[in-house]
Amino acid sequence: MRARVAACTACHGEQGRAGPDGYYPRLAGKPRDYLFHQLQNFRDGRRQYAPMTHLLRNLPDDYLRDIAAYFADQHVAYAAPVPADVGAAMLERGRLLTTAGDKGRGVPACAACHGASLGGAAPAIPGLLGLPRDYLLAQIGSWRSGTRRAAEPDCMAHVARQMNPEDIAAVAAWLSSQPVPAAYQPEPPGSIALPVSCGSQE
Repeated sequence: MRARVAACTACHGEQGRAGPDGYYPRLAGKPRDYLFHQLQNFRDGRRQYAPMTHLLRNLPDDYLRDIAAYFADQHVAYAAPVPADVGAAMLERGRLLTTAGDKGRGVPACAACHGASLGGAAPAIPGLLGLPRDYLLAQIGSWRSGTRRAAEPDCMAHVARQMNPEDIAAVAAWLSSQPVPAAYQPEPPGSIALPVSCGSQE
């Protein structure tokens, strides 16, 4: 299996621990179905990144499930977070949006779906800590613009469209600067009542 995923680890790091450039995200320990859905999304055009599409274009679902299972079973230490070079007001805005949301504008808290510890939930909700700031900015921005999509109803696209660029920058800065707890892992299946309909969880 290590040979099969060599093309993945060339960018995402040994065991999927994350690439060194601050963009390629960690795969290790992510929920299995989340990883499987992302592989499908790249293969089928719902996510746009030409090298990933090229690698996955002709791979069947069973092959993708094996790749997802391999990385879901990898448990390696997280790197220390990079301090965000932003002001205290932006970090506080990011913290509030992440933990409480903004009900007046229809923005649910990140924690409402990704769990109080932000570790995600099995089988298909990813954790949010330990991700580079640039990656978070790019992904939330892609949902907002429609260049990243998921199964309908696309809950993340809906949430991202309620956020303005300043919200996205604040959330990315706060999340990327938080240390990852020692016991960081997805919550059990069914433990989170989602505040919005989400096709990727059905």
